[in-house]
Amino acid sequence: MDLKERYVAAAERYDQSEVMYRRCGRSGVLLPQISLGFWKNFGAVDPYERSRAIAHYAFDHGVTHFDLANNYGPPYGTGEETFGRLMDDDFRPYRDELFVSTKAGYDMWSGPYGNLGSRKYLMSSLDQSLRRMRLDYVDLFYSHRYDPDTPLEETLQALVDAVKQGKALYVGISRWPLDALKVAEKYLRERDVPLLIYQGRLNLLDRGPIEEGQLEFCREHGIGFIGFSPLAQGLLTDRYLNGIPDDSRMARDASLKKSALTPELLKKLRELNVQAAEQEKTLAEFALRYVLDQPGVTSVIVGASSVEQLAADLKAIQPEPQD
Repeated sequence: MDLKERYVAAAERYDQSEVMYRRCGRSGVLLPQISLGFWKNFGAVDPYERSRAIAHYAFDHGVTHFDLANNYGPPYGTGEETFGRLMDDDFRPYRDELFVSTKAGYDMWSGPYGNLGSRKYLMSSLDQSLRRMRLDYVDLFYSHRYDPDTPLEETLQALVDAVKQGKALYVGISRWPLDALKVAEKYLRERDVPLLIYQGRLNLLDRGPIEEGQLEFCREHGIGFIGFSPLAQGLLTDRYLNGIPDDSRMARDASLKKSALTPELLKKLRELNVQAAEQEKTLAEFALRYVLDQPGVTSVIVGASSVEQLAADLKAIQPEPQD
């Protein structure tokens, strides 16, 4: 697409609202069942035109939630920079239709204040994120991970103050253990900044939030739940059923190691693929539906390296054909 061409969102983008959106806990927020993640494929190393086409396709099909973090890229920060460029090029007229999240918690810059859960790090990082994304505020700001060495009250008060200062509308936490989640829910509720959502890894190969109790707690306390890595970085697709393709993430990206594809895992993936075929689904559709069918799940975050890949993922939430 010519970058000078003005983007106009598809008029029919909300035509399937009845199947697209779910209420996030007991809040007023509706999130799309499938949200677009910017962890990979939106950094400075990726072609901007491709990232732009994926974002356009997402929004044109009702995906209003874009999930970012300060260190998404690569390099760090460039996922947010790409989003900022998209805002200026395309999405500024649609800002009030978008639900934009970002996070801080993992390594971002050198020194003692660029990591984990201190107030210093979280507040500084959010200011940086807003500049990179060219936004006045984010809809949702997360503590990206649990920090056992910083008092929970310090981390949580930073989230409260981000809302009080108008830099975020809602707050969330990601990958906190159950005991810390319970503290967070109480602390935030008592300060009139209720916890909107919990983000956790959940897929057919990793049932951690179910087994550890976070999903049940969120469901019982009116907190939304959003699952990341629902396809286990591509393992739960047809990409690896016959080994490791040369152009796959496992072949070129250290975030998914070749050693992960053990004979036992390959056997498991092939068994799951048979189950998917019995339901006339692809393995990816089967895997996405598994997560979305868990009681209490609001949405899942998917990455996409192409429009075609995102289109295939969105098929998982299409209505079943009627007999």
